Amino acid sequence: MIAFDLPGHGESSDADDPATAYTIAGLAQSAAQLLDSLGIDRAVVFGWSLGGHVAIELASFHQAVAGLMLTGAPPVSKGPFGMLRGFHAHWDMLLASKKAYSERDAERFEALCFGDTADPSFRQAILRTDGRLRAAVTRGMITGKGADQKQVVEQAAFPLAIVNGENDPFVRLTYFETLAYGSLWEHCHVIPNTGHAPFWEHPDLFNPLLARFAETVAEQSRDEATLAPRRTRAG
Repeated sequence: MIAFDLPGHGESSDADDPATAYTIAGLAQSAAQLLDSLGIDRAVVFGWSLGGHVAIELASFHQAVAGLMLTGAPPVSKGPFGMLRGFHAHWDMLLASKKAYSERDAERFEALCFGDTADPSFRQAILRTDGRLRAAVTRGMITGKGADQKQVVEQAAFPLAIVNGENDPFVRLTYFETLAYGSLWEHCHVIPNTGHAPFWEHPDLFNPLLARFAETVAEQSRDEATLAPRRTRAG
């Protein structure tokens, strides 16, 4: 498993060129560069919240994405109307785009993301994040920069898993049921009694789904590898 800090997060440095790097497309390029530098040509990609939108963008251009699981990241169409369809409109959503956080802002955002289950380290991780990224990413999604995420998932040939928390305060769960998925795995899964981070709140329910999805992708990859020589001989 490879878990890395996006630019402006954790132990990664802040971006030298925020206007380019702090967009969904720019963050996806960072993820692509990591895959390329490690020589990874097949991967199951899990994206949560912002990471989910980055993962969808990555899947729009990088062939290494063999399977994609999304949590807390509605694949919305470009522009403000797409955002309104996929996300709840309430005052707390402004925190996702606020450039400078006070201690109180960080406490509220932590509660929205993790309820009362947060690890003590999460508050500092939130405060460490480069606030310019929050503002730039939100602005880019509203103005419609990057791939049309709804179109990406509806045209996807790779397996796509949707797993959300029942009480996610940010996303509209009903939106996920309106999409004409190209290759939806099983159905849209909802983990009960969890919010924005079901993998953290109920790993006992989330982890088996992720493991089963990864095995599905691996089996499909093995089948494709078996059929490839036959296609070559037939040609």
